[in-house]
Amino acid sequence: MTVPLGSLPTDRLVRTVDELLVQSPVAPIFELAADVERWPAHLSHYRYVRFLDGGVDDVRVVEMSANRPFGPVDWPTWWTSRMGIARDAARPSIRFTHVAGVTKGMEVEWTFEPARNGTLVRIVHVWNGPRWPVIGEMSAKFVIAPVFVHGIASRTLAGLARVAERRS
Repeated sequence: MTVPLGSLPTDRLVRTVDELLVQSPVAPIFELAADVERWPAHLSHYRYVRFLDGGVDDVRVVEMSANRPFGPVDWPTWWTSRMGIARDAARPSIRFTHVAGVTKGMEVEWTFEPARNGTLVRIVHVWNGPRWPVIGEMSAKFVIAPVFVHGIASRTLAGLARVAERRS
C-alpha cells in the first residue's frame, strides 16, 4: 500500500524520536493513534482536534492544539497538518505534514512494529526549523524540538499506550 504523503524526508536538520514498547497488539494501538479526533477524550493535555476538510485520496487536514505543561502552568500550542493513514496490515503508519503554525514544514511519522510482548511505536519528527532569520535553526534544535515537540509527543504516546494496555 502506498503511504499517503510519501516517505519521511531524511535531509532535515532537526530529528526528534519518541518510542515506546506498548503492551498491546498492533491493531488496538494503531487504531487509537489514527483516531485523532478522540485524542482529547484520552489525553488531558490535548485541548482539541478537529478536521477542517473531508479529505482527498486518504489525506485530510486536521487542526490540533495541546498544552505543554511547565509545572503548574500550561503553555498552549496549536498546529495544522495534512494527515495520511496507511492501513497496511504489514506496516501501518500515520503521516503528518505541518502546514500552519510555528512548526510549519515539520514532517511526522508514526510507525507500529510487532515486538515481543507488544508493539514498538515510534514517532519521528523531522524539520528544518522556523524561517526566522538568525535564530530559526537554533530555536528549533534547542527549544522547540526538545521542549515542545518531545514534551507533547512523549505524553501523547504514553497516554495512548495506557489506554491500549488497559483494553488489551
